[in-house]
Amino acid sequence: RGIRVGYTPDVLTDATAELSVALLLSACRRLPEAAEQVKSGGWTTWKPLWMCGYGLSDSTVGIIGLGRIGQAVARRLKPFGVRKFLYTGSGPKPESAAEFGAEFVPLTRLAEESDFVVVTCALTPATQGMCNKDFFGRMKKTSVFINTSRGAVVNQEDLYDALASGQIAAAGLDVTTPEPLPTDHPLLSLKNCVILPHIGSATYATRSTMAVLAANNLLAGLRGEPMPHELKL
Repeated sequence: RGIRVGYTPDVLTDATAELSVALLLSACRRLPEAAEQVKSGGWTTWKPLWMCGYGLSDSTVGIIGLGRIGQAVARRLKPFGVRKFLYTGSGPKPESAAEFGAEFVPLTRLAEESDFVVVTCALTPATQGMCNKDFFGRMKKTSVFINTSRGAVVNQEDLYDALASGQIAAAGLDVTTPEPLPTDHPLLSLKNCVILPHIGSATYATRSTMAVLAANNLLAGLRGEPMPHELKL
C-alpha cells in the first residue's frame, strides 16, 4: 500500500552483548540460585563443592551466528581467558573471525566441543527449532547454553528435558516462546535455568537512541524525505 517503514538498526548491539555475557555468568556461576540461598537460610558453613559452577578460563565458546552481536559477545568474553572460539552460520566470515581466531565449524561439532554455547543468530526457516534434542544430546554434560536471539530457535521441550536430566549443566534465556512465558511453564521450575524477560536492549542509553532514531525516521517520512534508516520493501 505504499506505506514506508523505518527501523532502528545497530543501536542495541552493545547492550545485547553485555546482557548475553551477564546471562552466561549468571547461569554458569549459579548466581540466582546462590542469591536465593542467602535469602532462604541455605547459607551455613563453608562446604567444598557447595554452589560450584563452571568458569570461562581455558574454555571453548561456540557462537551460533557471528554477526554484529555475536562478534560483540566474543570481544567481551575473550579477556576472560577463553582458549578457543568456534562459530557456525550460513557461511564462513574469515575477516570477522580473525579478531578472535574463531574457527568455522558445522553445528554438530560446535555442540560437541563447546563448553559454552551462545546463540545470537537471526530467526529464519533454517534456524527455527535448530537447538533441539539432537543438538542438546551432542553437548557436554558440563556445558552451558545461552540464547539471546529469538525463542523459536530453541525447541523448549527438548531444552527442558536436557536440563532436567542433566544432559547439559545449565541454560540462560532472554527470549522464549511465547513471550511473556507463562508463570507455570516447566522451564521456570528448574534451578539450572535462568530466564529473563527479553531485556537485551534495556539500557537507558540504548532505548533513548532507539526513540530518537524512530522519531527522526517518522519526521523524515512525514516530510517526504529519505529516512535515516528505511526498510526497503
